[in-house]
Amino acid sequence: MEAGASSLPSGFAVPVHRALTEHILLGGAPRGLAIANATLAGAIGLGLQLWIAGLVFFALGHMVAVWAARHDPQFVDVARRHLRFPAYCGV
Repeated sequence: MEAGASSLPSGFAVPVHRALTEHILLGGAPRGLAIANATLAGAIGLGLQLWIAGLVFFALGHMVAVWAARHDPQFVDVARRHLRFPAYCGV
């Protein structure tokens, strides 16, 4: 065999699209968290008529979500699983 040739027969190597391997992010934050953050900020801004507080809530929430997603893209799933299982050892 020549250098760089695959040991697999032809037809067994398939290119995988990048969208199938990466997490769905909305503006750099996980999609569900970004939607929930925007909904709460909209409720504060529109419902309570506190425009500046709604914008500040949205900006800070989104910045925290983007920061956390850069460190661990699955942090929402990990936090959800952490809250679902009780602490057996009391640690």
